[in-house]
Amino acid sequence: MKRGIDIENLDREVDPRSDFYGFACGGWMKLHPLKGEYSQFGTFNILAEEARDNVRGLIETLHKDPESKIRGTIAQKICDVYAMGMDMERRNREGNAPLRPVLERVENFTRDKLAETIAWLAMGLDSTFFGYGVGPDAGDSNMNILHVMEAGLGLGDRDYYLEKNETNDRIISAYRKYIGDVMQLAGYAEEDALRISDTVLEVETEYARHKKTREERRDPLAGYNMRTIGELTESYSNIPWHEIFELSGLKDVKKVNVSSPRFMEFINEYLPKLSDRQIKDMMAYGCVSSSTGVLGEAFYDADFEMFSRVLSGIEEKKPLWKRAMAIPNSMFGEAVGQLYVKKYFPESSKSYMVGLVENLRNALGKHIESLPWMGPDTKLKALEKLATLKAKIGYPDKWKDYSGIEIDPAKTYMENVLAASEWFTRDNFSKMDKPVDKSEWHFTPQTVNAYYSPLSNEICFPAGILQPPFFDKDATDAQNYGGIGVVIGHEMTHGFDDSGRKYDKDGNLVEWWTKEDAGRFTALTDKLVKQFDEVEVAPGVHANGLYTLGENIADQGGLRIALTAYCDRADADEASERVGEFTPLQQFYMAYANVWASNIRPEEILVRTQTDPHSLARNRVNVTLRNIEPFFEAFGIGEGDDMYRPAEERVVIW
Repeated sequence: MKRGIDIENLDREVDPRSDFYGFACGGWMKLHPLKGEYSQFGTFNILAEEARDNVRGLIETLHKDPESKIRGTIAQKICDVYAMGMDMERRNREGNAPLRPVLERVENFTRDKLAETIAWLAMGLDSTFFGYGVGPDAGDSNMNILHVMEAGLGLGDRDYYLEKNETNDRIISAYRKYIGDVMQLAGYAEEDALRISDTVLEVETEYARHKKTREERRDPLAGYNMRTIGELTESYSNIPWHEIFELSGLKDVKKVNVSSPRFMEFINEYLPKLSDRQIKDMMAYGCVSSSTGVLGEAFYDADFEMFSRVLSGIEEKKPLWKRAMAIPNSMFGEAVGQLYVKKYFPESSKSYMVGLVENLRNALGKHIESLPWMGPDTKLKALEKLATLKAKIGYPDKWKDYSGIEIDPAKTYMENVLAASEWFTRDNFSKMDKPVDKSEWHFTPQTVNAYYSPLSNEICFPAGILQPPFFDKDATDAQNYGGIGVVIGHEMTHGFDDSGRKYDKDGNLVEWWTKEDAGRFTALTDKLVKQFDEVEVAPGVHANGLYTLGENIADQGGLRIALTAYCDRADADEASERVGEFTPLQQFYMAYANVWASNIRPEEILVRTQTDPHSLARNRVNVTLRNIEPFFEAFGIGEGDDMYRPAEERVVIW
């Protein structure tokens, strides 16, 4: 018996023609009030919680395996690092002792040790002034090269530092207190901690003034600026590049991509102006703030107060087991993933998904062929890109080898985590100037998410997301196509959104569009930006249609493509798909809305509007659906209804 729509998710008091999100998700929202530990909670979170519970069971069962008692086995590593995370009594007893060797080295810094200290910090501690790492070359995506990136900000987004308003003033004030609190916990005297707070805020504010805006970060062309090592050292001559790279194990660097030349020009001039004391203060804070999760409870409490309660309105700390489990689940992610898929992902689910992906690929091909705004030359290249799109489903074909990571229970939790971080960093650096391993996964199998990678022109759907309610082999096709089908279509469409479209079929930054087609595409996306800009998400605060453009394009594309694929099924039988009063088409759109069912705190609305390239859940449903004609037909929506949008105002891209 195929499962039907969950009637409890609906709010019958809401007219779907006025507020479809409220109708389809209102019941769910009432049944799932926000718990204290969440700033936002939705169906994604339910799935993530289930995956987390399942992983916890796997790890705790692993403790009974004799292998877990043998030093060097993967079972021993997973079990011991989890046990250390759970041993808060020991972590509290050790206090700031694990930090002392790190901070002593920072305090012994002198200007002649700049290269040595930056290279040491880059091994997993902090990227105080800039970051660097290895990844595909966007001009030749088959090869890995070195990239130099902007430094991060403690508050994540530059606008917290630069835009003066009551909310940001409150957050900055709390951040200043947080810095002082954690530095005192780390062993600094109160007056020194206050000085460090002043230094960090002063320096990070300067960083914010010179960093890219969130909109600029979405332009891949602006982030591709190749330099020879000679050009790098000449352009930013105050930074000892050769020594930094050599000390990091990056031998004979010949070329580097500088993702943000403007920021690096600033750092090159700004770094010599900082005193040794300011440099030490920045480094010390970076080391402490990046380590709060692996120290005693007092460190976590300070971190929670700032980044959870103040920033997002969260009321309760996560239980210790969730925090502890996050480390082995990440550090040994694919090893845990092997256990997960063996128990929770049958081969039948993978086979169904393979067929679903091909149906979606065919549907997108039909859409491309019939686009009225795209010319034949660009269509041909778009179809070539679609044909070469690769799909990774469930789990990798080969598993990562973690034999190089050692977990020693005699050492502190922080020491073990830092050693593993260094291993991952060196593993990344070892790939420089080598071919890209296209079989490598960027998510673990137990991850509840999906991605499109423009550099490899691939979509990835881990086993974690291929679970009910997104994917259920016992549900109607209408619901599966409206759920996981739209998610597949969404990721495929990312290859053709405002950013992904700039990469060709091989993942290279190549202009494969005609100028005329690119202009027509931009004219359409400008209209979509405006639709979302008009939405007020909080009093006086509007959505950012430009920052969320890529995700909004993908949401719409996913909906349209998935519906075409659903209608094109070879064995389509609408009569058997009807569930109670709901037609298959209605189920399709209700399933889509249920993917985004959630509750969210007012503070988190502001955070996500400022930092998240995805639109808020309600807008992903209501604003997007108002462009789609079959949706109007499914629910009898017409002129005068709030969900209706006149034909001349609708935007249809893919």
